[in-house]
Amino acid sequence: MGNGRAALVTGGSSGIGLAIARALGQEGYALTVSARRADKLEAAASGLREEGFEVHAVPANMIDESDIKALAASHRERFGRLDVLVNNAGIGIGGPVEQAETKKVDIQLNVNLRGVYLMAREAIPMLKQAGAEHRKALMVNTASIAGKYGQGWLGMYSATKFGVVGLSQALQQELQNDGVQVTALCPGFVDTPMSDWTKGSIPPEKMIRVEDIAEAVRFLLRTSPACLVPEIQFVRPGDRM
Repeated sequence: MGNGRAALVTGGSSGIGLAIARALGQEGYALTVSARRADKLEAAASGLREEGFEVHAVPANMIDESDIKALAASHRERFGRLDVLVNNAGIGIGGPVEQAETKKVDIQLNVNLRGVYLMAREAIPMLKQAGAEHRKALMVNTASIAGKYGQGWLGMYSATKFGVVGLSQALQQELQNDGVQVTALCPGFVDTPMSDWTKGSIPPEKMIRVEDIAEAVRFLLRTSPACLVPEIQFVRPGDRM
């Protein structure tokens, strides 16, 4: 049953984004989900619809400013409001800095940081409208534990995720009087396809679950407008911090 509110999730076709979208649907939010690959996105959206959620699927590449603008406009046209924005789309490419290809550096910068910045820019007017109504609009930005403690062989990924944490802090200062709260999520290794490269050394069953991250968003929905949670770190027992 809907609650009259709407959410937009980027990187919503799998992993953390899909789990958050499902949790928001369970909480009664109408959903716009977005991802780069249209086929994978539509499969995920169909699954969510089968669970009874209202889902609008909009393919978008976070590298492309016109895609980001079109995504925000399509969401507004469909639902007319935005109460929760989840900036989850991201990409990590490993390797030593001395061997980095500039193209791969730029992809990570553009998707992980520039894309979050531009998506926030396009969504803020709608979030402010919701914040004026109920004082509890949310922007949730998926960073990483690599955005708190730099990780060797993930140098640009770490740098972009540090950037997401800093951007989230800056956004909160700008929006704190508008009924909009901004939280950065900083997970360690989560059992998703993005972590497949680590599963030789870390068994999937010892990784953080996507549902753990989704439950954090559910928690943020329940806190009062007087309670700001700037960031949440998720680490596995025994992880170096």
